[in-house]
Amino acid sequence: MRGTPGSEPPRTSAPVTTASSGEVGLLAATVERLRKEALEAQEAADGRALIELAKGILVGRLGCGPGEASRQLAKLAEQADQPVLGLAVDIINQAAHDHVSELAREFLRATDADPAAADTPAPLVRLRAAESRMLAAGSDTQAVAGALLDNALHALGAAGVAIWAAGPDASLSLHGQAGFTPQEADRWRYVPPEVATCARLALTRRELTIVDSLAESGIPTIGRRQHPDGGRIMIPAGTGGRITGVLEISWPEAQPPRRPVILRQLEALAELCAHTLEEHEPAPSPLTPSAADLAGVAELTDLADHLHDPVVILTPTLDQAGRLADFRIHHTNQRFTDPAGRTRSNITGAHFLEAYPTAAENNGLFSMLERVYATGEPCHAPRTTLTAVVDQVPLTTIADVSVTRHGTALLLIWKIEDETARLAALLQHAQRLGRVGGFEEHLTTGEISWNGQLFALFGLPATASPISLNELTGHVHPHDVNSVGRFLRTLLHRLREASVDFRLKRADGIVRHIRMVAEPVLDHHGRIISVRGACQDISSQHWTEVALAATRDQLADSEAESADRTRLALQLQHAIMPPAPAPLEVPGIRIAVRYRPAESQSLVGGDWYDSVVLPHGKILISVGDVAGHGIQAATGMVILRNALRGLAVTGAGPAQLLSWLNSVAHHLTSNVTATAVCGIYDPDTRTLRWARAGHLPPVLVRGDHAEAFPLTSGLLLGALPDADYAEEEVQLQREDTLLMYTDGLVERRDLSVTDSLAQLLAVAAHPSDCLERRLDDLLTYSASDTDDDTCLIGVQVR
Repeated sequence: MRGTPGSEPPRTSAPVTTASSGEVGLLAATVERLRKEALEAQEAADGRALIELAKGILVGRLGCGPGEASRQLAKLAEQADQPVLGLAVDIINQAAHDHVSELAREFLRATDADPAAADTPAPLVRLRAAESRMLAAGSDTQAVAGALLDNALHALGAAGVAIWAAGPDASLSLHGQAGFTPQEADRWRYVPPEVATCARLALTRRELTIVDSLAESGIPTIGRRQHPDGGRIMIPAGTGGRITGVLEISWPEAQPPRRPVILRQLEALAELCAHTLEEHEPAPSPLTPSAADLAGVAELTDLADHLHDPVVILTPTLDQAGRLADFRIHHTNQRFTDPAGRTRSNITGAHFLEAYPTAAENNGLFSMLERVYATGEPCHAPRTTLTAVVDQVPLTTIADVSVTRHGTALLLIWKIEDETARLAALLQHAQRLGRVGGFEEHLTTGEISWNGQLFALFGLPATASPISLNELTGHVHPHDVNSVGRFLRTLLHRLREASVDFRLKRADGIVRHIRMVAEPVLDHHGRIISVRGACQDISSQHWTEVALAATRDQLADSEAESADRTRLALQLQHAIMPPAPAPLEVPGIRIAVRYRPAESQSLVGGDWYDSVVLPHGKILISVGDVAGHGIQAATGMVILRNALRGLAVTGAGPAQLLSWLNSVAHHLTSNVTATAVCGIYDPDTRTLRWARAGHLPPVLVRGDHAEAFPLTSGLLLGALPDADYAEEEVQLQREDTLLMYTDGLVERRDLSVTDSLAQLLAVAAHPSDCLERRLDDLLTYSASDTDDDTCLIGVQVR
């Protein structure tokens, strides 16, 4: 391993089987120091190569020897107050006048930097060093990829480089890579033309393309497994307007916005690596075609003369910088038709944009030619607008255009569209899609003309004799004969346009529903000479109408059945719980009830309330809510309400009653679940024993304060076969008001139950002159906004 001048040679030690953490750290530091020394040595070598190149330029310009050139370079660097390497790069840029030197000037303008500043040439030194290493690598694309990554792209945070070669069929081949594993490179050695990858984006767009994040884009590419969230920048590489490949650069993380000057550096690197993708033999001058190119064009010309389509052969015209400027019309075959009506001799040899200047418009024909010439991928564009300018008058034609690349030449084929033929084809397609056939019958000569679609409608071969209007009744269903007769009388005798729908009995036994429309053709004396019209197969429409009618009948029956079920559920619900029941007067208390049904009668719910004096003098007070709506919820409510009444006669407490009611809901109903609150009030002692099954707790109003009972444990009814419920006892006082309710009173879509309950307590605490007024206020100012039933019981202690 090379070291810097004056550095000590690395020490070696005898191998050991174990090492302390201090020894491991020392070994790692040594390895890192040697790696830095190697990198510094490589950078110094690259710098010396650039300095020697600058010395050579000075020798040529000053006519001095190498020693004098070295002293002049050092003296100039001292006077300019910048490093010798930076000044050497400036000299190379001034002498080269290439893409890198253009980038140097743009970099200085973009950063407003002083050319004499020490840190200004850093990226330019990096580019020139990369160029030097790449030229040393020659046509070894793998070495070029490593030189790019080590000398230019590591400084920008890049983790990998892939150099793709574009095939003539728009396929991609991996010619060189650095930063990726050999296994990953083998997987991506060849990419077929139809596979969409990151590199193909740049090949198709023919410009620098950025993929900010592979994870977000989902585009496959090499190394995606190593850096699944990384970013990519792809730059097409080529010369003379032809793209020979793509330079793809990988970053381990998502791409932040890049400054334009950085992107220009990457474009310069793509131009530097373009020559490695060309053939090993010397390339011909971009301004003069090679003998092989001329031979290929001659063969293409001979091929064009034997084609039956109009053909134009185009050869590229390049500018002094080797960029594509235009195409020359090298040859046109005998079947060529110019949109402006010009002869072949008038446009052969002319530049394409001179003959068709409007082709240069955005996304026009010239853009298509550039893309095919650059990528080699064939292109077909139906119904392309071709505009030729003759005496400053634009003449526009529609044509189907196909472009292919053959060597350095393009084969352009365009078929001028015949408007009459196009309209006839459109009419045929419309008749076929609409299942329409046309006919004309001359009554004087008896000649009948049918088109092909009408033969198909009647189930006849094209060689069969057409059916006349007088013979039509023999081919229709017997029930439709009279309708066809009225149609013919209106048409032939009253001489008016007419239409008729009938069932056609075809020879193959198939019955089709046909609609015929016809009109008479009269001479100048007003006498009928012929009839012309059209027939349309409306079988699908007929059966669709039949199916719709049947569906409407079924829907009407379903709606009637649903209405009956809803009406039954509503009657059952109102029979048990009238919306406005009379107050219950019991010694020691006063009970009032409010029931608000759902706004939609289709949402008949299962809310219930009950208050009854038991045989032992105590009072059962309960509310509940069965899950769901409709007849099932209503019948489940009846079962649970009546069951609770019957069980309460036993004298059991609320917890035991809910336990028994849970068994009823689980075993004796059809999967009914419900919530409930059950209370037993003793008028003698003013005590209330209560329990809950998944329901909101009661609210106690005492004076100007309202408070909800604490939540006790209790599972909703019907969920499990056995459930235990906690029971609480509350001592009430005179003028206390107890409120029991269902969730329809507080349920909101945008608020939690806790917030809605707090609003309910605030409304309940407002003073009221009577129990009924308090219940009405609660219904009026409740926070509920759902279409659900609501039950509310108020118990006032006297």
